[in-house]
Amino acid sequence: MTPRSRKVAVVGVALSDCGRVDDATPYALHAQAARRALADAGLGREVVDGFASAGLGTLAPVEVAEYLGLRPTWVDSTSVGGATWEVMAAHAADAIAAGHANAVLLVYGSTARADIRAGRRTGNLSFGSRGPLQFEVPYGHTLIAKYAMAARRHMLEHGTTIEQLAEVAVQARANAALNPEAMFRDPITVDDVLSGPMIADPFTKLHCCIRSDGGAAVLLVAGELVRDCRTAPVWVLGAGEHVSHSAMSEWPDFTTGPAAVSGRLAFERAGVRPEEIDFAEIYDAFTYMTLVTLEDLGFCGKGEGGAFVEKGRLLVRGGELPVNTDGGGLSAQHPGMRGLFLLVEAVRQLRGEGGERQVWGPGGPGEPPRLGVASATGGWFCSSGTLVLGRD
Repeated sequence: MTPRSRKVAVVGVALSDCGRVDDATPYALHAQAARRALADAGLGREVVDGFASAGLGTLAPVEVAEYLGLRPTWVDSTSVGGATWEVMAAHAADAIAAGHANAVLLVYGSTARADIRAGRRTGNLSFGSRGPLQFEVPYGHTLIAKYAMAARRHMLEHGTTIEQLAEVAVQARANAALNPEAMFRDPITVDDVLSGPMIADPFTKLHCCIRSDGGAAVLLVAGELVRDCRTAPVWVLGAGEHVSHSAMSEWPDFTTGPAAVSGRLAFERAGVRPEEIDFAEIYDAFTYMTLVTLEDLGFCGKGEGGAFVEKGRLLVRGGELPVNTDGGGLSAQHPGMRGLFLLVEAVRQLRGEGGERQVWGPGGPGEPPRLGVASATGGWFCSSGTLVLGRD
């Protein structure tokens, strides 16, 4: 076996304490998640020769690696918003396959909620006013306003209704009800979503992700290390990444996101079709992200997302394509760049560790799913990373 033909597996996944965490620093959450992921894999810190992180420290991920006691010989600090972790995982898989690393640890942690509660930070109106963004900032575009504009365009062009978008939030909450770790588990209805306070037209509060604290970690290794692990491997079958635009004026079509490219590449490289996928973990900072990403990934046609989601298809129980099986960013947790949480949940599902929210494979109850996809979007539909994962 030549180094470039090495298979790559995810063998360790974990979350730190999540939800309301008032007594920890972001560094502590990184460390907690990292220790738990290594313990999950049954491996020691000494095997880690690759490290990827973003979002913390002046020299991310140098400071985080130092805090964790790591001295990696392969490193990645790619930062493209919420899609960061899928893109990093793709880079890590390439590095392992090429023999540049044997075990790569991806770690994230944030006290976004606790910081606001304690007055250590405030809500940002924009990401800055330099470069291309200087032409938009004077008009007051917030991050959520950009997503809201895109949602309105989809509604105008394809007849998508606000009730259909609300269904995404309702079904995410129903999945969260099965997840004891989810921050919000009480059922909601379409009327609950529609009657909430307006945040950015057409989004009311429940169309928007929650704000939480929390961290996550994922360990990827070369195939030959799998025998040393305590967990069954989940294989990286294919990955794709894409960046679309920075300025909204440069986005050619508000109804198509970058997952249309990253998803196509991931499926092609994995050699599978969307209809073979058993479940999907999709970045859901807002309900529209889920709907349009389902279209972009090929689970339904362009403009058909509204009709697709209103049939209860996203539910763990009874859904044709369970989506965001843990409750997603709309109900489970969302501490910032949530893409790593998608990978943790996808691996748990493929290993049959979902508990009450476990999705079953083609063989029915008792058989874990065979194939899953994790697709994250970053910025304001600026970037996307998609991974197809499978079990033996």
